[in-house]
Order: sequence, then structure tokens, then C-alpha cells
Amino acid sequence: MGRYLERVSGVAPSREFQVPATDTRVRLDQFLCTQIPEKSRSQLQDWVREGCVLVDGEIPSKPGERLRGGETILVREPAPVPMVAQAEDLPLELLYEDEELLVLNKAAGMVVHPAVGNWSGTVVNALLHHCEDLSETGGQERPGIVHRLDKETSGCLVVAKTDFSHRVLSAQFADRKVRKIYLALALGAFRGASGTVDAPIGRHPVHRQKMAVLTDGKGREARTDWRILGELEFKGAQVSLVQCRLHSGRTHQIRVHMAHLGHGLLGDAVYGKRAGADRQMLHAWQLGFSHPRTGDWIQFTSPLPADFRAAGVPVSLTEPTN
Repeated sequence: MGRYLERVSGVAPSREFQVPATDTRVRLDQFLCTQIPEKSRSQLQDWVREGCVLVDGEIPSKPGERLRGGETILVREPAPVPMVAQAEDLPLELLYEDEELLVLNKAAGMVVHPAVGNWSGTVVNALLHHCEDLSETGGQERPGIVHRLDKETSGCLVVAKTDFSHRVLSAQFADRKVRKIYLALALGAFRGASGTVDAPIGRHPVHRQKMAVLTDGKGREARTDWRILGELEFKGAQVSLVQCRLHSGRTHQIRVHMAHLGHGLLGDAVYGKRAGADRQMLHAWQLGFSHPRTGDWIQFTSPLPADFRAAGVPVSLTEPTN
């Protein structure tokens, strides 16, 4: 039970970029976003403020400094902050557990693994207290973590205890052999009773912390089947109860696809509207896969969350229909 994670500080390599002569009056942070798309704009702005970015050998005055064109920009990513993630006695709702794996009903508001700003209080912290052993295939900072759910998303999450199970489960996710069905509360009334969104998803070209449907060939294939299970009213807003089945696993897939249809999720401050909800109303309702050791198909349904019930979703809701 005393197991812990340790993140060791290291020296990050520097990267050099040449600003095109034509890029006059371009903001420094905007230019960095085009060169380092895997980082968010706010993170790159922090790097500038911390002195990790040099423009022609000088520390810029601010992230929004305008470039003249032709400058040489040197970027050194800050070394990882030393971190020790302790095992913590936090509540975990187990749906299933054996020697190879366990399935959790993750609570809304709980981060899956430690990261900047969330060194404690995560699922991993709780798992380290609960389990003597977890798979290390995913790395020291993500023991046992085969897949993730957003912080505000509740529901089924499978965790691997052994490296063997981690490899087999990861392959099932990659090969799209896992059954993943979600419940969502989406704003507005849909025109049809069911449908499919088959639209590629990638990083938003401007707002780098967001994902978006991309039609320029830069997105990755993504498919979501949806079915309307009912309609209700939430604090004066018309809301649809939607069952979503994922046939791919892109970041924010359901949130982006529902917004693409014009029905962002209730409570989603990024792609929809808060509209009086405390979190994005998305619940990983059912998860099914072949047991990595026996090959038997096993399937789990997560109980309806209290905030879904409070919003008017009936407790007697039946099992997923597709």
C-alpha cells in the first residue's frame, strides 16, 4: 500500500525556429502555436513568461509581442516538475475486480492520472492505495491506465493490473473491439430519432486547447452512432437524452460530434453551454470487452449518476439498445 510514483526532473532539449520574413506583425504566441501544435496557447504563453523562449537571444517582454519577421526563436521546454504521487485513501466504486483487471465507476470531477495542476486526488492515487500491483506498461505516471475519461465525465473505466492484460486490452481498444456506449444530455431537440456522425476530428486550428471537426484532410477518422432516448426540460432549457456509441476514440469525440450537429452538451463550457449544470453531462454508461486472460466477453453498465437523475432522467432507464 505504500507504493508511489516519482517523476524526475530532466534537461529538456531546445528547439530553434526561423520566423519567415513575411511574418510581420504576427504575435509571438501565435507563431509558437503553429510550430508547437501539441502544446496549448496558454502553456506556450507561460513558457514565454518563464523565460523559456528567446527571440534573437533576448527574452521577449510579453507573449503577445509582435514579430518583425526573420527572427530566430529558441525554445527550451521547462524540465518536468519533480513530483511524487502518493497512494491516497480515496473512495473508488468498483464494478468488477479479479487478478487481471478492475472496472471502476469513475466519479465526475475526478482526474484519471496525475498531471500538471493535479498531482493528487486522481484515480491513480486511489488505485495505488487499493492495489498492491498495477500494470506499468503505460509508464510510471499512469500505472494500470488503459484508456481515459475527461475529468467531468463519469462512468465505466477499465484498469489493468498486469502488463499482459494492459497489452491485450490496449490492442482491443486500438482494433475497435471494445463496446463503448455513453449517455449524454444535449441541448435542443434533434430532428431525427437516430443517426451517425462520421466526421474526422483534429486539433482546432486556432484554439489549440480544443478539438474540432476538420474537413481539410488533417483530422483523424471518427464515428459516433446516436439515438434519442427521450426529451426533458432542465431549468427552462430543452434537452435531449442521447445514447452515443463510439466506433473510434478521439479526444472529446462525443462533445465535438454533438456540437457539430448543433446540439452541444448541457454543462459543457467548451463546446456547449453550462446552462445551470455543474459539469458536462456525459456518462460512460456501458463498457464491454473480451477478458484478456480467458477471452470471454464481459460487459458492465454503470449506474445512472445522481445529477442525471436530478435532471429528470428516469432511474428505470433500460440497457443500451445498440
